[in-house]
Amino acid sequence: MPRVVDHDARRRDIAAALLAVAARDGHEGVSSRAVARELGVAVGSLWHYFDGFDDVLRAAAAEVTRRTEERIRTATAGLRGLDRLDAIMREVLPVDATTRTEAHVVVGFWGRLASLAPAAGASAPTIPLWRSETAEALTQAVADGELRADTPLDGVLALLRAITYGQQVAEVAEPTAPAEHLRVLAAILDPWRA
Repeated sequence: MPRVVDHDARRRDIAAALLAVAARDGHEGVSSRAVARELGVAVGSLWHYFDGFDDVLRAAAAEVTRRTEERIRTATAGLRGLDRLDAIMREVLPVDATTRTEAHVVVGFWGRLASLAPAAGASAPTIPLWRSETAEALTQAVADGELRADTPLDGVLALLRAITYGQQVAEVAEPTAPAEHLRVLAAILDPWRA
């Protein structure tokens, strides 16, 4: 009887292996051979699940998104307003071992991912859930009187998005203390606090 394989789970395993190699060995160490070695399989077995290495890269970016979204859901359970916003931002800003490692991994992939032809269903990492969760947290903060009623929510959301990417790049270029990344977040919010 043939073995039943969960193709989606296997694709996630391969993507996770690529992320592990990138985190440990840097992007120059990432190759199909290194990913296969990380999994303990033959290189050819990767191609049962992907059409090429670019597809593995896309899957790795999607895996980072999945992990981040899972952390955001867990971290924000039961929170509102600025507490919720702080929890969201701590899952994307490079403020702990996980998010600092992810910053190094994803920033290293951005150039390559940007050069790939668009693929169906591919979106920028973490944007859909991050955007909706962050917008809702800001709206709650205004409703709860934590932020001023005239807070330009769309503008603040755009700034938060920009610093999310910017602080990841800053972490890769010039690693800094987590408190510095959080100070940038505070600088955006402080003018609008009630």
